Amino acid sequence: MREPGRYVKVKVPARMGVRVPAPQIEASDDGPRQRSDSSSQRGSSGIERALDILRLFCHSESLTLGVTEIAQVLGLSKAVVHRTLSAFCAKGFLELDESTHRYRLGPESMFLGLTYLDRLDIRSSAHEVLQGLVAITGATATLSVKVGWTRVYLDQVTPSQDVKMVVQLGKPFPLHTGASSKAMLAFLDPAEQTEYIDGHELIRLTPLSITDPKVLREELKHIRAKGYAVSMGERDASAGSVAAPVLDHNGALLAVISVCGPVDSFRAKSAEAATALLDATSGLSKRFGYRGELHRTESS
Repeated sequence: MREPGRYVKVKVPARMGVRVPAPQIEASDDGPRQRSDSSSQRGSSGIERALDILRLFCHSESLTLGVTEIAQVLGLSKAVVHRTLSAFCAKGFLELDESTHRYRLGPESMFLGLTYLDRLDIRSSAHEVLQGLVAITGATATLSVKVGWTRVYLDQVTPSQDVKMVVQLGKPFPLHTGASSKAMLAFLDPAEQTEYIDGHELIRLTPLSITDPKVLREELKHIRAKGYAVSMGERDASAGSVAAPVLDHNGALLAVISVCGPVDSFRAKSAEAATALLDATSGLSKRFGYRGELHRTESS
């Protein structure tokens, strides 16, 4: 028996002849859920239902899904789910394992995700984040990237107040001192981290710069555990800052964002700034496909 409701044409290969009934699910921030309002069911489109099925594959902990479990989660009949899955398979967005009769993401889904990532630009994507951090903290927000064995400021947004920090864009800094540099070094691949510490002189920029390799390694472990770095006068004696990484879909370092200000005034608000910073970098990392969760502990 066909499910009641409006039918919507879906363009699929002629041999399939799919007619799709209006869906009974809706998207939410927590993922798809079954609709409870009958008028809402009638008002949904077949495209929404199909996208909710595709989203289920993206957010599932299992690499494969079966028709029955998809139908149960989304509140659809198995016949409707099967027809939609067949349409996705025909276009390459899903694949069917003939031995288990379960479905997995196909090559077109991979190409779609990679195309999105390839077209993201870290500076333009981060600029709005920097603006938001300035609005929340009243301090300068910066974006840094790794260039060779140095860190370089790529962008900054400053507050409107008279007393503020201003950084020099494009100038290289060592990776072992200052919040942005330490955050960058902490979240590099372990082999790169070791190569830097063992192969470079840990120069002292201020009396508070860390120049002992053993002390630096312990500091980096602490930073990685918390998810962010703190510096009060390590690179610049007059500056205080907190910094956290932006990670890509593989968990690799893309960039570092910091919030900074004159050390005397910034010290008191560094914990609040770190909280806002972690929220911002977590959101930006998700935009670049990062699916994990950075370790976070109470600031100290």
